[in-house]
Amino acid sequence: MNQVTVITGGSRGIGAATARRLANTGHDVAFAYLRDHDAAASVVADIQAAGRRGVAVPADTTDPDQVTALFDAAAELGEITGLVNNAGVTSPIGPFVDLDPADLRRVVDVNLIGYVLCAQQAARRMSAGAAIVNVSSAAATLGSPGEYIHYAAVKAATDTLTLGLAKELAARGIRVNGVAPGIIRTDIHAVSGVPDRPDSAAGRIPLGRAGEPDEVATAIAWLLGPEASYTTGTVLRVAGGL
Repeated sequence: MNQVTVITGGSRGIGAATARRLANTGHDVAFAYLRDHDAAASVVADIQAAGRRGVAVPADTTDPDQVTALFDAAAELGEITGLVNNAGVTSPIGPFVDLDPADLRRVVDVNLIGYVLCAQQAARRMSAGAAIVNVSSAAATLGSPGEYIHYAAVKAATDTLTLGLAKELAARGIRVNGVAPGIIRTDIHAVSGVPDRPDSAAGRIPLGRAGEPDEVATAIAWLLGPEASYTTGTVLRVAGGL
C-alpha cells in the first residue's frame, strides 16, 4: 500500500524534519504551513529529491474548511495512511497571573482544537493499517510553572485525546499514539521571548543538552511504521530525561 502522510506545521522544526525523514522511508507527504512559502518550498524540494511526491498546503488548522482542503489535497496523492498532528504555538514565558486571554485562546485553538479537527478528518478517511501521531510535550506532566502553565495544560489534553481516540479507533485497525518532546532546538522558543532557551535550559536536562528535531522525527516515524504495529494509546517521551 502506498503511504500518504499528512503533517501539520510541516515547513519548519519537528514537522519539516518529519517530512524529510518520512520521504526517505517511502512516504508521499502533504503538509500544512501557515505563511513561510520559501521554507515550505524547500521541504517540498527535499521530499521530491528523495523520490517521493510532496505537496505544501497553506492552511490554518483552526479553520475547519482549511483543514478539509488540506486533506482533500492529500487525498489526491492516494488513500491517507498517516497523520502527524504537529502544528503548535506557545506564548510569552511568564507568570500565570500575567497570561493574556488572547494568548490563552490562541494556544488552545492551535494546539488542541486544530488537533481535534485534523484527527476528525483523518478518522473519517482512514482505514485499517493507518496511524495518527499527536505531538505533545513533556510539559504535559511537568506543568511548566513560571513559564506557560496554560500550554502544559493543553498538551495534557493532547495526551487525553491520544488515549481516547486510540481506544475508539482500535476496532477499525487504526493506531493513535503521541510523542512528548522536551526542549528541542527549534525556532518556537523565539515566540516565547527566549530564543536561546535550548542552551540556557540545558543545565536542567539530565542528558545535558537540548534535543534536535531529527531525534523527535525518528520517534514519529517509528510510531507510524509497521514496527509499532502493536503500539497504540501510548505517548513516547523524547525529552532527554526530563
